[in-house]
Amino acid sequence: MKLSIIVPVYNMSSDGKLAYCLNSLVNQTITDYEIIAVDDCSTDNSLEILRAYEKKFPEKVRVIASPVNKKQGGAKNLGLEVARGEWIGFIDSDDWVTEDFYERLLSEAEKCGADMAGCDYHLTDKHSMEIGMVVPNNKPEQAGVLNEEKYRSLILDSGSLVVKIYKRHIIYDFPNRFPEGIFYEDNAISNSWMLRAKKFVYLAEPMYYYYQHDTSTVHTITKERCEHRMEAARVMVREAKEFAFFDKYYPEIESSFTTLFYVNTLFSYMTGVGKKEFRFVKELGKEMRETFPAFMQNKYYLERVHEEERKLIRMHMKSTLYFMLYYKLLWGYRKFRKRMKR
Repeated sequence: MKLSIIVPVYNMSSDGKLAYCLNSLVNQTITDYEIIAVDDCSTDNSLEILRAYEKKFPEKVRVIASPVNKKQGGAKNLGLEVARGEWIGFIDSDDWVTEDFYERLLSEAEKCGADMAGCDYHLTDKHSMEIGMVVPNNKPEQAGVLNEEKYRSLILDSGSLVVKIYKRHIIYDFPNRFPEGIFYEDNAISNSWMLRAKKFVYLAEPMYYYYQHDTSTVHTITKERCEHRMEAARVMVREAKEFAFFDKYYPEIESSFTTLFYVNTLFSYMTGVGKKEFRFVKELGKEMRETFPAFMQNKYYLERVHEEERKLIRMHMKSTLYFMLYYKLLWGYRKFRKRMKR
């Protein structure tokens, strides 16, 4: 079996999302592949839709019904348990790909002996094959035979895991799998996978369609989602230590953790969660300081974090109370200015 495509599914039947994804997969131009769709205890009719595709395309589609809800990471792990492919790919069940997506990636990878391949993607809010907003998933200079410089770049700018395919050994020669029960599971393990690859082929073409809608993980901001992001960052650091690349790539790991665990969490929580909890904001800053005490001196932090955010972070590090009061007044003032300009 050349390729296994693992699709975690949870409540994606509405608006034709799941069907659109599956249609793009069953019509791929390659022939030697399998689609492993894992239903994560959906409460809608997603499982019935999957069974219908399994019945219609028995040579391509295999459905697994998880007995408990494990979130996307757990569903992906169930798929990995049975995948037979020489290559492994993942796709979110509300996204879709061009019909030659996997053929192009496999062809380019095998032509140059790569064990990881990827491309760019579209951002779109409608079900069509029209080109939307193109987002580069990686950089041309990250491709080729991977060395220390390229590994550092990939840790800093990994790109999305679902827009890549991986040679089997990258996953199965090691014991770690996706963390279960949380979102942002890709962020937790992507560094470990990329640092096992020896050669990366990158097609600067958008062949993956990333569907934007209100229930997308990235558009749903709750305290629980923030806690999931924080846990994914903790796993990322544990993996770096377990697989012995923490010290070698310390500045890059520190920067990635700071962004995922702290910067993104702090500002998404403050802007997106209704009732702010003082204890949560205080503990967030405390753990950041304890994990990486000198994170504000990191060269990537100084280059990549906006000056205003750095100012607010310095404030938070000194006083959680003052930071929260200032932030509330700042955004109240900005909302007032915005209303006055209408």
